[in-house]
Order: sequence, then C-alpha cells, then structure tokens
Amino acid sequence: MLPAYIRIHDAIKNEIDQGIWKIGSRLPSERDLSDQFEVSRMTLRQAITLLVDEGILERRVGSGTYVASQRVQEKIRGTTSFTEIIKAQGKEPSSKLISYERTYPNEQEIRHLEVTPKSYIIRMERVRYADKIPVVYEVTSIPEKLIRNFKREEVTNHFFQTLTENGYIIGKSQQIISAKIVDPQTTKELAVEQGHAILSLTQTSYLEDGMAFEYVRSQYVAGRFEFYLENN
Repeated sequence: MLPAYIRIHDAIKNEIDQGIWKIGSRLPSERDLSDQFEVSRMTLRQAITLLVDEGILERRVGSGTYVASQRVQEKIRGTTSFTEIIKAQGKEPSSKLISYERTYPNEQEIRHLEVTPKSYIIRMERVRYADKIPVVYEVTSIPEKLIRNFKREEVTNHFFQTLTENGYIIGKSQQIISAKIVDPQTTKELAVEQGHAILSLTQTSYLEDGMAFEYVRSQYVAGRFEFYLENN
C-alpha cells in the first residue's frame, strides 16, 4: 500500500487534471482537506508540499494554496536503474564513488524516505558514466535498515539488482525534472564549463509494498542524456 500522503497527492492531482480544480482556483484550508481525507494535518501537508515542489500548486503568503498557472507535465513510466537504461542503449555503464557515509537524515530525506530524524541513512555521491563519458552526478539516500546486510559494493555498483536478488519487488517512482545551471562544485566531475545547462531530476523510488527505498538528486548533462516520456 502506498503511503497516505502519496495517495492524497495522487487524488488532488487527478482532480486538477480532470478540471475539478481550475487553474488559479484556491484550495480549501489544510484543516478542511485533512478532514476530507481523514488524515492528520502533517500528512496532508506532506502531500501539498510535494504538489508545490512539482509546480502543480503554489502557496501565496497570507492567502492560501492555489492551483498553479498552466503547465506542460508528462509522466515517466516505470522505475528503472541508470545501469539498465545505459545497457539498453548498447553502452557500457560505470560509476565513480565520491563519498559514502552513514549519517542522520536531513529534512528532505526525512520527508521523502519517511524515516525518523534519529534513524540512520546511507548517503552516497557518485558520478555515472556511459562509455566512460560522465553523464550524471548523483546524491543518493537510502534507509540503512534496508541495506544493513548488504555489502558496500552491492549498493554502490548495482543497487537495484541487489534488491531484486534479495527478494524485494521494485514498485513505482515519482520524479521531478527541471532545467538548471550546473552546481559549481560538480563542473569538474561532469567535465563541463561553469554555467552549463543541466537537467535536474529528483526521484523517490518505492518497493511494491509502498516503502520508499531511495531518494536521489541528480544533475544530468544536457546533450548527453534524454528522458523519454510516454503517454497511454
């Protein structure tokens, strides 16, 4: 079962897509919405925050939450690892590990992974390559309890494969994609000049039972990678 805030997110987004909530219309208060969905205000706020992050809703100080102005949005289908994507294109994937640490989660990691502030996570930074050409700089966060019995190289080299080989079933993922300028500290690793355009991808991936197992912040080099968006 999906987390409650994800189900609420999907329900509100579906109503917006159906035109029940028009562009520019004001949503009911958090109290009214939490009563409607029979959840706590904290859970309701998680769903609203995710919709704001995706650009579907916008908060106006002192006024409330509104359906954002017209936008173009598509949904990426499926949850696939970078390694699988690169292999499917006939290229050789590889990675360089920048850092790997056991630490407490920050606010975003707590929200996306649904972990407690005092539970440990593994946070790793990697550069991912296709045929030895740097394609993406990733910061990946994983609940430590999920990978406690895995070897470090099983997580850093082929995490999705390790999960499936240990009986876990990969479920859905949620992505936010935007265009940005590359972070100055990653220009050398990605072999680009300062000011270069990148595609920023934030992705939370879930197991089939709804547990979030990975939260990734990625910077893809524009011109070296394309996202294929598919509609039914």
